[in-house]
Amino acid sequence: MNLEELMVDSKAAWMDYPGCDGFEIQVANLSRKELIAMRKKCTTSKWDRKNRIMDETLDEEKFVKLFTKATVKNWKGLKLKYLEDLILVDLKDNDPESELEFSGENAILLSSNSTEFDQWINEVVFDLANFRGRTTGKTVGKTRQMAQE
Repeated sequence: MNLEELMVDSKAAWMDYPGCDGFEIQVANLSRKELIAMRKKCTTSKWDRKNRIMDETLDEEKFVKLFTKATVKNWKGLKLKYLEDLILVDLKDNDPESELEFSGENAILLSSNSTEFDQWINEVVFDLANFRGRTTGKTVGKTRQMAQE
């Protein structure tokens, strides 16, 4: 048996977002190879004549967009009232119990503007235990232990 035949670049799983009852996010794990390629796409190199070295700069905004697109695949149950705990919003006359639909743009905006959400995504997608064996795993509280559906 060959290890290469068993390896996968990515695997998705549904996870419960802690503290927001019913808010579930389908996240995908990234392989090291994918992460390095993504980082290269977002890095520019420029020769620094003064110091005589190659200076690399990461375009963080571009990286967040690519990373979010690759890792946040879907969500359900994101009530508007939960947004008040994640980012600064003005719900105006909107029902706080109504849900914000998933879109790639909404996911990028949430990741870009919520440090808490961004950190949680980073913890979850790089924890292999969340993706082992099946794609129906969910997080339980803040411990990110797997639970059977």
